[in-house]
Amino acid sequence: MPFSPLARALALTATLAMAGLSAQTAHAAAPIKSPFPKKAGRLAAASCPERPLSTGGIPRGREYLGAVMKCLDKSWAAYVRKAGRSLGRPVVRYFDEPQRTVCGMPWPEHAAAFYCTERATLVFPLTGSWIEGRTDLYPMKVAAHEYGHHVQSALGIRKAYEMAARARRERDGDLKRRYELQADCLAGVFLGSVWGSLGRPQRDWAALLDTVKATGDEDGERSHGKGASRASWLERGFRSGSPATCDTWSATAAKVS
Repeated sequence: MPFSPLARALALTATLAMAGLSAQTAHAAAPIKSPFPKKAGRLAAASCPERPLSTGGIPRGREYLGAVMKCLDKSWAAYVRKAGRSLGRPVVRYFDEPQRTVCGMPWPEHAAAFYCTERATLVFPLTGSWIEGRTDLYPMKVAAHEYGHHVQSALGIRKAYEMAARARRERDGDLKRRYELQADCLAGVFLGSVWGSLGRPQRDWAALLDTVKATGDEDGERSHGKGASRASWLERGFRSGSPATCDTWSATAAKVS
């Protein structure tokens, strides 16, 4: 039996309502659209030989990080340009010891290094277990993670994340973890792009993953993700070489725990 005009109107209204609900559900699951266009492709392979962190007993942390920063600047500027945006070089500040304040805020407790978003500034303490006496890739990974936040700012991810967090009045840290885990993934993309120039055996990559697994926030404030999640996203970026695989925003809750 054919539907009456009223019945058809009601059916259409219901369909539109369901479509709106689906759109809201999708938005809730992925509050930030991935900003990595296909045209940008992978992060280009590049050479970035490591410098020694110490020679003759003299710490060389600043020289080490300075060389890594040049590689990060060059690689990510080329990628962001292909993505249709521009990436200004961040300010880099080095400190022999933690300070009371930096970038107009208290020095973050227990932070290996950090990125001041409002001032586009990377801050690296040259002391602490994250860099002193290390022979592994962890200092490079930390630098690449913090630079990942600079990339997120350039591509509009940070602004979208902050707007979504305010709109949700988020308190459980879900969006914050997605933001931080994306930076881990972007760090993996960079490390993968320069891996061939590092002259390291594969076991050094496995050792880095083990180190990262120990940096999770299983207890206390859940802001960066469990160790297994951090290592997983780092590995994902490393294996893919493509920032487009770093879409933590549409990942299931289990993958960003």
